[in-house]
Order: sequence, then structure tokens, then C-alpha cells
Amino acid sequence: MIFKVYYQENRFEVPVRENTKSLYVEASTEREVRQHLKDRNYNIEFVQLLEGSHLEYEQASQNYEVESIN
Repeated sequence: MIFKVYYQENRFEVPVRENTKSLYVEASTEREVRQHLKDRNYNIEFVQLLEGSHLEYEQASQNYEVESIN
């Protein structure tokens, strides 16, 4: 499954939409995604499962690059 993670680069930064970044992670569960990212200093706002037409839309983006958890 592919998850889209919305985050701030600094754990102590107040979430502001204009500063929110995103990345894509391939994992089995949201818990695996959060575990994978826990060493980074990210303030994770939201983890969203992508499927169907929403996933197709994101895949068409030039910024679509998936991190795989092994």
C-alpha cells in the first residue's frame, strides 16, 4: 500500500499549510510508516492511504517518488 505523509520538517514547528511538505511511503500499515519515519525530526501531521483514482492522480505528479520500507 502507498501512504502519503504530510509533515513539517521540524518537530517543534507549528503546522502551517504553506510549510507542509509531503512524501510517499510504501508499507503495509500506517504504523510501519510512522515507525520508519520516527528517526527523522518530522512533525507528522497526517498519514493518508492512497488508493484508486486518488493514487493514480498522485502518480501522475512530477514529485511522485516512493520510499519503500524493507
